[in-house]
Amino acid sequence: MATRNRKVRRLRGSRTHSWGQVGQHRSAGHKGGRGRAGSGKHHWTITVLLKNKNFPKGFTSLNKRIDKWVNVGMLDDLFLKYGKSEDGKNVIDLNSLGYEKLLGSGNVNGKYTIIINNASERAKSKVESNGGEILLAH
Repeated sequence: MATRNRKVRRLRGSRTHSWGQVGQHRSAGHKGGRGRAGSGKHHWTITVLLKNKNFPKGFTSLNKRIDKWVNVGMLDDLFLKYGKSEDGKNVIDLNSLGYEKLLGSGNVNGKYTIIINNASERAKSKVESNGGEILLAH
């Protein structure tokens, strides 16, 4: 585009350059803040579009949320409903039941082999002290 046809040349002498009142398009209040202000609120769309610039390693969650868990005190009931005996071992596959973590509240009566992604230290010690084992499947 030729310089003589640009908007800034056409509007010389008009004081507001078609932005209405004198103060419009002048300060940061009209732009939604200075710098990166509003990048988590009203400028979030631009933040997501430029995610490689703002978040070079990608979006990551600091806290992993465990949605479904089970205590070792419930293992006896779960074995009665869903457990299997394989090669003389009582196996409970908690992953297939949708559980994400085994916690250590309660007491274990049986000797179980448990398949789960994650287990607390207290749960591991309770199961192993009873003669069972926990297989962590990641």
